[in-house]
Amino acid sequence: MTKGKNVCSRIENMRGLDPAQRLAAVGQAAGLSPEDLAALAGQDALKTGRADGMIENVIGKFELPLGVATNFVVKGKEYLVPMAVEEPSVVAAASYMAKIARDYGGFHTSATAPLMRAQIQVLGLTDPHAARQRILSHRDSLIAAANAKDTLLVELGGGCQDIEVHVFDDTPVGAMVVAHLIVDVRDAMGANTVNTMAEALAPEVERITGGTARLRILSNLADRRIVRARVELPPEALDTNTLKGGDVAKGMVESCTLAIIDPYRAATHNKGIMNGIDPVVLATGNDWRAVEAGAHAYAARDGRYTSLTRWEQTSDGGLAGSIELPLALGLVGGATKSHPAAQAALRLMDVGSATELAEVTAAVGLAQNMAALRALSTEGIQKGHMALHARNIAILAGATGEDVDRIARALVASGDVSAGNARTLLNAK
Repeated sequence: MTKGKNVCSRIENMRGLDPAQRLAAVGQAAGLSPEDLAALAGQDALKTGRADGMIENVIGKFELPLGVATNFVVKGKEYLVPMAVEEPSVVAAASYMAKIARDYGGFHTSATAPLMRAQIQVLGLTDPHAARQRILSHRDSLIAAANAKDTLLVELGGGCQDIEVHVFDDTPVGAMVVAHLIVDVRDAMGANTVNTMAEALAPEVERITGGTARLRILSNLADRRIVRARVELPPEALDTNTLKGGDVAKGMVESCTLAIIDPYRAATHNKGIMNGIDPVVLATGNDWRAVEAGAHAYAARDGRYTSLTRWEQTSDGGLAGSIELPLALGLVGGATKSHPAAQAALRLMDVGSATELAEVTAAVGLAQNMAALRALSTEGIQKGHMALHARNIAILAGATGEDVDRIARALVASGDVSAGNARTLLNAK
């Protein structure tokens, strides 16, 4: 398999190391500079002055734990994946599923071109369908005008590619036409680019239609910017101490089926997928709210909210899983460029394009879903989660230093992972 910068995503005994040792191991595996390691360690990587320039009314900084998911192989390339998240078990679950998958080819991914939409809403029309035709008759000149707003993007192979026009005959505010600019944003998330183009074209669209342009803004339902990931495992890859892999696969398929047919289950099922995706998006300085909005809107695109993943049992009793969703991620612009830790995280991943970043991120989401379904189909979701949550409970009860791990182990052994039990164990020292 090919490896970026000779990275090996398999780091032995990662969980048994302390944070400083983990950082050193990750740095050695990925060939990171001391500056990158300092940024990933959170050693005042984001200076207060820089934070003050990023958002308004800054009073400080808010930190989240930054972990690294190991074992990922995507399209034959090894990846160490940074994940900024507060929830226990997320990083461990993704890493474990990646460890299982790596022996069977890892994750396979593909993506469409990085196309984003900008919408121009036009009101005050008595002839909306004719207005649609008038806009389309000016397609080439509108595309040229949009591309004139970002000649560098065009030079990089991107730019406005097409114009779509949607008609809403009957709304509470009358007939409405909405023009969509379809823009290839290359390695950017693209919000600023497409918003600028929409605002620039609005006066001309008004002139063409005779209506009034109101909203001029991107859509976060990036349904032309789709990423797909899949994984296939033989039954023996899913064997446990008590269950045959074929039975585990059958249980996972049955569990996913409820998410496909029932929106109450689908909401939690997809939240688990985003448990894997959001931390990568956040760690790399991308807009996780936009990604969340797009993912959930895509899950409901056919008028009914459903699962973002599909799991099937193969003819030999193994497991095949896939995910498909929009992922508008960027390598340039916004916090991705201004936050030193985000830049270090991207260097850790060694991704060469926004599309590559999106493909790896989708693979992490699929791995996270695989972990959740495997747990639900075997010992239940709480056993592993609460074992990892025990450290938080120990700290909440007042444990410090070596007592944290001692109390956490005792909590798990007792089967009662609660703050009250932690306080009892701590007082009994």
